[in-house]
Amino acid sequence: MNKDTIEGNWKQFKGSIKEAWGKLTDDDLDVINGKREQLLGRLQERYGYKKEEAEKHVVDFEKKFSDWKWL
Repeated sequence: MNKDTIEGNWKQFKGSIKEAWGKLTDDDLDVINGKREQLLGRLQERYGYKKEEAEKHVVDFEKKFSDWKWL
């Protein structure tokens, strides 16, 4: 999955992101606005992840959706 995919498909991902990371608020999602680095930072803040751990979670999330037809 291309790193820009989250940004390009943000509306489709928002619900799935809220399901995956329930501690993220609507305000967090507005700040993230599809930007991968913002997502990583918010995951670090809300979940106490180290940068590498946040990256792993996002990569796993991206892999989960890599076979979607619209990606």
